[in-house]
Amino acid sequence: MGRHGRLGVLVLVIVALAHTAGARERAESPTPPSTQEVEVLAVMHDARTQQPVVVLEGKRDKRQLAMVIGPAEATSIAVPLQGVVPVRPLTHDLFLTLFGRLQITLTRVVITDLRDGIYYASVQVQTGASPIHLDARPSDAIALAIRAKVPVLVESRVFDKSELLSPAPRRQQI
Repeated sequence: MGRHGRLGVLVLVIVALAHTAGARERAESPTPPSTQEVEVLAVMHDARTQQPVVVLEGKRDKRQLAMVIGPAEATSIAVPLQGVVPVRPLTHDLFLTLFGRLQITLTRVVITDLRDGIYYASVQVQTGASPIHLDARPSDAIALAIRAKVPVLVESRVFDKSELLSPAPRRQQI
């Protein structure tokens, strides 16, 4: 291999190493600046619509958002929030048991978007050295995160878009 060939290979190796290091830093970054960790405050009933909502509050800026969820999803989130341990595993408990047996670690969930009144989320898991991002309903992602005691993050644009929705409804805790 000539001098230019070796130089080309060296440049490719350096670029690959830099890309790998950058990817590792992004994967290890606890909270990207466009997201913030939230606390799951409660599952409540909207007194106006009679629909269950899950209330999230940003740990950094204390902005809140209330996501309408179904009754079954409300139960899936409320049970671990209240510290109740069911006699038999619920679906989300089963998934976490399965993850453990398959050596998959749930690392975080992210509420990624709000489009046309529908929230979107990603469940992030780690298998060996490979991170995997899975599309999920936010209610399922939150139910898993609470049980696994991993962070729930919300993209800033979700807070921005949710503030454009109707004013905070009157709520009663479930």
